[in-house]
Parts: sequence; structure tokens; C-alpha cells
Amino acid sequence: MKHKVDSDRGRKDYARRMWTIEPVFGNITSNKGINKLTLRGKAKLSCQWAICCMIHNIEKLWRYGDLATYAK
Repeated sequence: MKHKVDSDRGRKDYARRMWTIEPVFGNITSNKGINKLTLRGKAKLSCQWAICCMIHNIEKLWRYGDLATYAK
């Protein structure tokens, strides 16, 4: 894995991840205070994580986009 990340392609992919994925996790954990999932079982955890992601996406639409456009 170290060789993959240290390659030119790996550095490029990792840098791209930093501005696409990591801010989402940072927002959910830091701003919303969700540091750990509280349910047990794969189905319940998947549902709880989906709700966290849905909250994040709705907040983005509310803040940056026109929510009425997406409700149609």
C-alpha cells in the first residue's frame, strides 16, 4: 500500500480524496458531533449512516442550492 500511495498516480488520487471525501467525514464528526454510531447490527448501522449522509446532503442543498428544484 505504501508503494501505491507513494507513486505519482497514488499521490494524485490521494490528493483528490482530500478535497472530495474527507470534508464530508469532517463535517459529520466535528460539526454535527456524530463521532460514533450507536446501533448494533449491519442493517441498523447502514440505516444510521445513511441518515447521517442524508442530513449532510440536505444541509448542502439548503445552504448552496435551490431545494425546490430537487423536490420535483
